[in-house]
Amino acid sequence: MPDLDLVVEESIPGERPPAAHRIAIALKRQLGEAVSLFHLHDAFGTAELEVNGILLDLATARREHYPEPGSHPEVHFGSLEADLSRRDLSVNAMAMVLDPEDTSSARLLDPFDGRGDLARRQLRFLHSGSLRDDPTRILRAARYGARLGLDLGEDSLNQVHTALAEWPWRSGSLPGLGTRLRSELELLLGRESWERALMLLQQWNALGLLDPGLQHDRHWRRRLHRARCLAARLERPPWPQDEWLLLALLARLDDPLSLARRLQLAGRCQRLLADLLQLRAWVNQASTELEWRPATLSQSLEHKRSSPEAVTLLLAAYSGSEFPPRLRRGLLRWLLRWRTLRAEPSADDLIAAGERPGPELGVRLRQLRAERLDQQRW
Repeated sequence: MPDLDLVVEESIPGERPPAAHRIAIALKRQLGEAVSLFHLHDAFGTAELEVNGILLDLATARREHYPEPGSHPEVHFGSLEADLSRRDLSVNAMAMVLDPEDTSSARLLDPFDGRGDLARRQLRFLHSGSLRDDPTRILRAARYGARLGLDLGEDSLNQVHTALAEWPWRSGSLPGLGTRLRSELELLLGRESWERALMLLQQWNALGLLDPGLQHDRHWRRRLHRARCLAARLERPPWPQDEWLLLALLARLDDPLSLARRLQLAGRCQRLLADLLQLRAWVNQASTELEWRPATLSQSLEHKRSSPEAVTLLLAAYSGSEFPPRLRRGLLRWLLRWRTLRAEPSADDLIAAGERPGPELGVRLRQLRAERLDQQRW
């Protein structure tokens, strides 16, 4: 069981902390060191704990109202039935009601026939305006579809197409929407069967939610697998899977930085994409060079301060037919070996042999390293 979701009704609304917070605090006090993660979310009256390795999400039952499509909802605490009615999909709008007097028994609360949709292997949005209120529900549908082997029903698929055709999210007028999109993508790429989820989004013509170029991209699967395999061979601190796969997904876009800014990706992600764009422009120019040697290629990359991660994304994103195979092979060899080679003899060896520290020693070391690089097989 990866996680457990519990909802509690607020019996006495007022100035005191919401019910989920009070329960979370009591659990932490009672269980002590068994609670390894503890976080309270004030905006929605929720709490997140990890108890003996199990993630526990505690929520105060609430109802929501969207002042305008795509905006952050206004939250008010309410009944369990109201909480279920604000959910995304019928399969996520079921609850087992626990009896505090008899904890061995429970009854199923299923006001939207989620159990029937599970039997029919279909995903169904709860309301006709579900995606108008919050288009990130498309990504959540893909997450559930990948996890449970479900697909959108006909009416819900039509709602996706209508929402995608009508929604002006690319105008940038709702920055909070970009943040929610990023959060959903991180969950999709970090926890779910991400390959199946992305396939569903493309099947629903919904990758255009991020960028039209992604919807028409037929090579994202190979790119993401290449990026994972190459990154595993780098002797560098690994990136979180969700960040790295998202960067690989964006790597072929004409303007990945615009989407990265709209999604409010972390600064290091945006810097890496900027590095990738510079490297991509350099490769287009360098592909006309016929006299590349290991030393000149390495010096050129290092003079540009190209990061190994940017070269990894470039190699994952572009096949050998898109720039000269010899140049691609050289980039791969630099990534996996050449960049780590040092001059022989080393600076300490040269100083021990009588050479003085200073600029001339640096020139000598660069010359020795270049000679060693040019002895490498291309």
